[in-house]
Amino acid sequence: MQSSEILDRLVARVRFRHLSMLLELRRTGTIGKAANRLHLTQPALSKALKEIEDAFGFPIFRRGARGLVPTPAGQAVLNGAAVLLAELGHLNEVTRLSQQEPAMVLHLGAPSAISAGMLPAILAKLRTGDERVIVRLSEDPVPRLFERLVEGELDALLTSYNQAVFSAHRSSRLVYEHYLEHKYVVIAPMGSPLARKRVVTWKELLDMPWILPGSSFLARQALEGNFLRAGVAVPEPVVTSNHPATTIQLVAAGVGVSAVPETMMHAEERIRRIARIRVESMPQAVPTALVYRAGSADHPHLLRLREAIAEMMRAA
Repeated sequence: MQSSEILDRLVARVRFRHLSMLLELRRTGTIGKAANRLHLTQPALSKALKEIEDAFGFPIFRRGARGLVPTPAGQAVLNGAAVLLAELGHLNEVTRLSQQEPAMVLHLGAPSAISAGMLPAILAKLRTGDERVIVRLSEDPVPRLFERLVEGELDALLTSYNQAVFSAHRSSRLVYEHYLEHKYVVIAPMGSPLARKRVVTWKELLDMPWILPGSSFLARQALEGNFLRAGVAVPEPVVTSNHPATTIQLVAAGVGVSAVPETMMHAEERIRRIARIRVESMPQAVPTALVYRAGSADHPHLLRLREAIAEMMRAA
């Protein structure tokens, strides 16, 4: 059967309520629990599931010892179902807002380092077009942002390049466009003896009180790599802070030293609240990428976002 015939069959037989059923079955893991939450009888839900599987032409779940488990093909259907239902919600939001004035709504995800770094300049460019753009910004750790992108909650991510997370979602047909790199610098409170030295070794930094992001953050992993390459142990942070702006204020208050994106520390450096430390080999730059679902490449809001990034880079 040709792909167009398969699509016609799915359009004729699969409804949005069927997609909701599938996601509830995945959430609960049993037909009984899902039927209860959906206010259906178990036979009615079982019949509906069979009709959906017949429409697709393959089983979406298999019965395991712990309940329903998605098949590999079924997992792809469930991912697509989540995206379609999220898109329906986005469509409802756009049409509601457009009753007052035409609007484009962009659901964008970014970790805190990017939100406070390159993102303001991009959003400023995004708002210079003729059409009103409303941005729903979500700031989460990178792994959670990817989950929300795959599930359709977000249209795109501006994120640091995390190879482990990218590999985990390789089957989700995501597009990665590399744009910039975050250069990190080590900073200390103003007046720190380390700031007066011509060069500081990573060994000298080992015993300093460190303020670091959580262990899952790429910036933390990149910094730890510098200590390991220097042949010394990785320090245990005295404070864990996931937001660079907060980290800079902690350093300025004398709590400890840290490494932050260079673009974020200039203001505090100018008013002499912090000082940069010249380390023998500076922390590696962290690459930044725009990530989106392959099927969304031609969406108007995504095209406008890519234009805004290009404009920002030309102006930089």
